[in-house]
Amino acid sequence: MDKSPDAFRTISEVADELDVPQHVLRFWESRFPQIKPMKRAGGRRYYRPDDVDLLRGIRHLLYGEGYTIRGVQRILREQGPKFVQSVWQPGAAQPSAEPGDETSDESEQLAPDQAARALFGLLKAPHAPESESAPAGASTEREPAAVPSTPSLTHEHVRRLQSALHELRECRQLIDQALKDEAA
Repeated sequence: MDKSPDAFRTISEVADELDVPQHVLRFWESRFPQIKPMKRAGGRRYYRPDDVDLLRGIRHLLYGEGYTIRGVQRILREQGPKFVQSVWQPGAAQPSAEPGDETSDESEQLAPDQAARALFGLLKAPHAPESESAPAGASTEREPAAVPSTPSLTHEHVRRLQSALHELRECRQLIDQALKDEAA
């Protein structure tokens, strides 16, 4: 039985509806104070319809448009929760990036291919040896290759990897549906 559009939703219902794990919704609550589900005895969360729309908007900006959490926080601060609640709807106004409105540490929004490259460190040209073969008369002994240091993953890297994984899962669902429709 479907609930009324005005009915409150549990965290599991919202997670299923938005295709986002429950722990992500809890994490977003810690990052976006505008998300305020009602909590009953025992800590059970109940989301109002406006909360669900806000979560849809946040999901759209993070996963669909490539904004960072800081970027979405800025949009909420500058344009308000009502804007974010509607941003996910077809034909809705989208945030406009002001010229020269980049952050000092990294761009708030990247094109999907740039975001993927930045995530995996591919924007910098790899440093390759000048020549694989030794010049004539040179010693054939090789120096041991330098082992690249493995950078530790920051919280932002983990978030970006999770976002990329989520997008890949969505792509897989679209492909599976297209193949199913083609077979029918």
